[in-house]
Amino acid sequence: MQNKTIKAWTWLHKWSSLVCTAFMLLLCITGLPLIFHHEIGHLLGTEVEAREMPADTPRLSLDKVLAIARAEHPDRVVQYASQPEDSPDLWFVTMTPTPAPTDDFRSVAVDARTGEVYERPRVDQGFMWVMFKLHVDLFAGLPGMLFLGLMGFLLLVAIVSGAVLYSPFMRKLDFGTVRRERRARLKWLDLHNLLGIVTLVWLFVVGATGMVNTWADLMVKYWQHDQLSALLAPYQGQPTVPLAERGSVQVGLDKALAQLPGKELSFVAFPGTAYSSPHHTTFFLRGNEPLSARLLQPVLVDARTLVVTSSPELPWYLTALLVSQPLHFGDYGGLPMQILWAVLDIASIIVLGSGLYLWLRKGQPAKARDHAAAVVVSSGSTT
Repeated sequence: MQNKTIKAWTWLHKWSSLVCTAFMLLLCITGLPLIFHHEIGHLLGTEVEAREMPADTPRLSLDKVLAIARAEHPDRVVQYASQPEDSPDLWFVTMTPTPAPTDDFRSVAVDARTGEVYERPRVDQGFMWVMFKLHVDLFAGLPGMLFLGLMGFLLLVAIVSGAVLYSPFMRKLDFGTVRRERRARLKWLDLHNLLGIVTLVWLFVVGATGMVNTWADLMVKYWQHDQLSALLAPYQGQPTVPLAERGSVQVGLDKALAQLPGKELSFVAFPGTAYSSPHHTTFFLRGNEPLSARLLQPVLVDARTLVVTSSPELPWYLTALLVSQPLHFGDYGGLPMQILWAVLDIASIIVLGSGLYLWLRKGQPAKARDHAAAVVVSSGSTT
């Protein structure tokens, strides 16, 4: 590689790294507890577990569950209802002041068998909520998400340029060499290069999936405009279906499951919410394999007539979003993958922190030598 080319890559690596490093360091630090959010939730008492009961215990209809949830917050509307993958004995019902997206929500946990409402601490406060909001949008909503997406893009540029520069800068040293006998800055430079190349693929994957996740709201809105608009043509000009005029949600769920045999429910989006239309109850179904469980297919059921209107395949960009979300936090392989993600996250924190250290220390040895020379000259002239 010619010197001119090396200088260009060096400039690109330097400035892309400097602009994004502080924010990436924040994301790695806040992301570390989020890898173990379920485990930490159990320790903090924010995770709800259903009571042990015989497996053949009858279950309440979804309509009854929703009525119980509404009674807890009669001044709010139901946006979503879902069941955890590992606990079909629970329903989580999300309730908000209006169907529009908002951070002002209450989650009601209802036993699917007895209708008992479990006490659940609010999830929009506390340590984990602060970590989540800092990690997702810096408490700035969509602008914060898009800003972090830009920082994620700069991280990818820094990773690629760092990989390109690794070979010419390390060609005189064996792979993995850390010159411990040299001054601190050289040792940290070698450690930075070593951990950077070791975590290269992981950091690229996590950075890329994180960047995709910041576009989630825009992707959903584009999907509604691009694909749902044609399905909603017959409903043009009609308001959101009032609650009193809606049919049985349980019957709609049964029809949705019959439409796609072998699938199971992931979550329900009610009329007027971000993942549905003003006229449909949308049932998002998933497979039962590790990968297919992350790939959702919506079934739109007319909220009044309970007729299945459509079950379109999700476009590629929403599929990419759904696959990237669990991959970003290491949710595919259980605890072993979470531990691996945590180890690589800590290594990335060291890479980012050492990069800041190397930049801050740049030029200090030369300044120290100049200062020492000035002292010697001054001393000689005094004597």
